[in-house]
Amino acid sequence: MASCLALAVAVSAAPAHAQAISNPVAVFTGLDKITGRITIFDVYIDETVQFGSLQLTPRVCYSRPQTEAQSVSAFVQVDEVSLQATMERVFSGWMFADSPALNAIDNAVYDVWLIDCRQTSDVPPPDQR
Repeated sequence: MASCLALAVAVSAAPAHAQAISNPVAVFTGLDKITGRITIFDVYIDETVQFGSLQLTPRVCYSRPQTEAQSVSAFVQVDEVSLQATMERVFSGWMFADSPALNAIDNAVYDVWLIDCRQTSDVPPPDQR
């Protein structure tokens, strides 16, 4: 009984974490290794954008409230378009802005990694273009 009471006290003393914030925009950085050009681009959730031969589609992008340590993550699907116009899924998983090397897209020509999630963008949403 005492161990149950101690566990209950320990759990109630643990810091509460705020709910993750779901954002409508994921922000990526892309590197073209041939030209050395770095591009920062916004992508709306469930929108597919082309970066070189890669097509990126973020499915969710989470951040935390400003009152907490920032942790930005997104679930992203990436397809590569070949010269024969076929597509192959080269990545489907979580990207973490604070650990870009963990799940960055490392292609022979292009690197892509998540840098942020946002509530707004200067780029109009796909349905307003």
